[in-house]
Amino acid sequence: MVVRHFVAFLIVLIGPLSNPALIAQSPATTDTSDGVRADIVLTNGIIHTGDGSEPVIGNVAIREGMIVIAGPEKPPEADISIDCSGLVICPGFIDLHNHSDDPILDRDTRANINYLLQGCTTVVTGNCGSGPVDAAKYFDTIDKQRAGTHIAHLLPQGSLRSEVMGKSGGKPTDEQLNQMRSLADKAMQDGVFGMSTGLIYIPGTLTETEELIEIAKVVAKHHGIYASHIRSEGSELIPSILEAIRIGKEAGLPVHVSHFKATGKTNWGTLRLAVDQIEKAREDGIKVTADQYPYTASSTSLEATLLPAWCREGGREELKKRLNDAETASRIRAEVSKTLEASSRIQLASCSLNRSWIGQSIDDIATAQKREVVDVVLEIERNGGASVINFGMHEDDLQMAMPLPWVATASDGGAKVPTSSQPHPRSFGTFPRKIGRYAIEQGVLSLAAAIRSATGLPAEIMGLKDRGLLKKDLVADIAIFDPATFRDRATFDQPYLTPSGIRYVLVAGKFAVYDGQATGVLNGKSIRKTAK
Repeated sequence: MVVRHFVAFLIVLIGPLSNPALIAQSPATTDTSDGVRADIVLTNGIIHTGDGSEPVIGNVAIREGMIVIAGPEKPPEADISIDCSGLVICPGFIDLHNHSDDPILDRDTRANINYLLQGCTTVVTGNCGSGPVDAAKYFDTIDKQRAGTHIAHLLPQGSLRSEVMGKSGGKPTDEQLNQMRSLADKAMQDGVFGMSTGLIYIPGTLTETEELIEIAKVVAKHHGIYASHIRSEGSELIPSILEAIRIGKEAGLPVHVSHFKATGKTNWGTLRLAVDQIEKAREDGIKVTADQYPYTASSTSLEATLLPAWCREGGREELKKRLNDAETASRIRAEVSKTLEASSRIQLASCSLNRSWIGQSIDDIATAQKREVVDVVLEIERNGGASVINFGMHEDDLQMAMPLPWVATASDGGAKVPTSSQPHPRSFGTFPRKIGRYAIEQGVLSLAAAIRSATGLPAEIMGLKDRGLLKKDLVADIAIFDPATFRDRATFDQPYLTPSGIRYVLVAGKFAVYDGQATGVLNGKSIRKTAK
């Protein structure tokens, strides 16, 4: 079913091309095979192990879903043998920040083909404080239905709080706090890898730091991480980074900053100050990492982008009441107008009020209708809201942070098939864009570093011990691509275009992509954190 959605979008890939500049001198081939047949052998490839080391020419053998050889060793005989001359063989990419919580359970999108065609074999859900709180039920459903990629999960603090307190602000009672602690403890025991927050969203933005520390302490007891969409990525970027570091320090757990950026023209250049704060914390012994997508535009709801937190308390129904009250609406209008003054292009990705507006900027819509931009925004919010793409970052900041050894690659997208919406292209292009354009073409970072940022580093951040590297006895999650052609094709005008250059993707030893074509195989399953 899902494969059929993509037939029109798949491209014919050219044959493998060798790039000597990408290959390190490899030692002579030695025979270390055990004489037992393998299921699959990949021969003569450019092997990147995922740890940032230089590649070697060698072979990879897979048996019963596990890697049995990865290097210059002579491989055993195999049922399937593929010549990978000129192709990069590396671990399957791990997307640390993904929003496939619902799509991975849906029949049309659970194959997650748009990520498989980027080389992704694992995605992490529960990000930005939103997603399933009952992890056991979520994991069991995934394992029953299966999925195209593996799924790891974070406990979403916003959904946790909403389950106990609704979408209202205020401090929790002792009973409510204990209930949240208990749910957090259960989620950790059920196998989540940590807790996420979305502190620009309701109810995260209404949650005080001290409350977050108390829940994070429960996560820390189970050796989980704290991943945060921080309170501000604009004018309050530095205080927001310091808050995340404080939570990690006082709760005693690693901190991970989601989609690391500085947004808004007046804030360009301040990302270097955030880097300085993180590196100081790391020098002080606090584990702090981040992830980044290789685009200068973000995407979220229109209300989270422009509307103040106070008017969003209680959810959309309460917001609608406030917008329909003349006095309150006037106050909202004034604050939104001020926010718009510092904004760059904001483009509608979806809009229930008027689908013909999708793909247009709110400035262009207002100009065409001879109206104030703020009035267009408030009309949209009175009629169901919208998702938007906000072109608010600067390329210099993006490239400055990209090579940092503690910055991983993550998309902030989700499993998708083409619809009438016009979403951010990151769901179809993040990994080939980072590796193909920024590493191979532009040299912003080395190919080995770019691959590590999508494999070994995210595995280390999450605490995944059985994948993320191309080594013997690890799970055979593997991506094979042509370095000459591995590029993103999705754009902001055509976001559903699949990338070029991916040749094979194996998920736990089975082909999810074969010779550039998605197979429809559902070999992905839940990955549950085990107690230390």
